[in-house]
Parts: sequence; C-alpha cells; structure tokens
Amino acid sequence: MINVEIDARILAACPLIQIGLLSADVINGETCDELWNELECEAADVARRYELLEINKRPAIAATRRLYKALGKDPGRYRVASEALCRRIVRGLGLYRLTTLIDIVNLVSIKSGYPISGLDADKILGGTLRMGVGEKDEPYCGIGRGLLNIEGMPVYRDAQGGIATPTSDEERTKFTTETRKVQININAFGPELPLDETLELTARLLEKYANATNIETTILKDF
Repeated sequence: MINVEIDARILAACPLIQIGLLSADVINGETCDELWNELECEAADVARRYELLEINKRPAIAATRRLYKALGKDPGRYRVASEALCRRIVRGLGLYRLTTLIDIVNLVSIKSGYPISGLDADKILGGTLRMGVGEKDEPYCGIGRGLLNIEGMPVYRDAQGGIATPTSDEERTKFTTETRKVQININAFGPELPLDETLELTARLLEKYANATNIETTILKDF
C-alpha cells in the first residue's frame, strides 16, 4: 500500500479528512453491459433524488467545495468531479461509456458523492503521495481538459509532480486498457456514505468486472 502524507494547510482547512485507499491487480477493458446497467441505475437514482441546485449540498460534495473555498479556489468554476458527474446526470446529458476501471470509479463516485482519484499504480513515481495545495503556474494536464489551473486546489503529488485533484486526475497516471495495477484514493473531506462501505463497494465491483486480485484496503484518518 502506498504511503500518503497530508500538507498542514489541508489539515488546517479540513481537520476531519479521511482517505480510503485501495490497491489491486486488475484487467481493464471495455465496459460490459452488466456494469453499464449498474451505472445507469445509479444515475437514474441520482436523477430522482436531486434537483440541479441541490447537488452541491450533498455532504461529501459540500465539504469538498468548502475546502476549495478555504484554499482560495472557486468551486463553481472548477467543479468537483463527483459534482460534475451528478450535474450532468440531472441535466439529462447522460454519461460517457468509457472503460471498466473508469466506469467503476464513476459509479462509486456518484453513489458516494466522494471525489475519487483513480490512478495507474505502475505510473506513480516513488513510494509516497503527498496531498498539498496547487501552486501558481504549476504544470498539470487534466484528463481530457488540457492544461488545468490547479492553484489553490488540493493536489496529490508523486516524485515527479501533481497527478490527482478532486476536479480531474492527470494524464500521466490515468487508467488505460494497459493498466494492470490500480491505486484508488477515495477522498472524504466530509462524510457521506460510510467510507468502509465505499471501499467494500469498490472492491466488489473490481472483483466482479475487472478480475481484481491482491486487493488491499485501508482508511487513513487522525493525521
């Protein structure tokens, strides 16, 4: 299991932070119909439960937005990924069918409200991830977004640089069909779905749809 360290600025702004960590060996590929049906059922539930203006009041999303504001980032302009997914659902725009690993993370994220960092573990440099605060002009290429201004965002960095924020993960460590080992960080800046249940759900989905083995999980708290 990878080591995670949290910057004092994050802890000062969000003292109750907890992080669920999961690592596993997997096989990635096209999303099967059964997984896609699970994702669509969860999306339909979100659409039934929330109006558009209520999504940012979900506890996990609201807590992440508060952290953004505390660090000087506008969460309305740089939306939390779980919020963006739920807004897309409620607006009737649907979700993109991507790959098994991506769609598992998306399913867990919309169900739990947590922003989740889904990383190809073999592309992480060094044995430690450090969550700090994005700096001005710090280079960061968000997946499908190009250069992303991460100043004031919580950001995981490996030995080379930033690889994950609650808004978007980085191109360098993204899941591909060649991914064979995952590092998944479930970022609970405030509680919603119990974190142990969220980890159990993630592990079950990985076992069922991505042939996951050697699954390890832990919850980091009381930093």
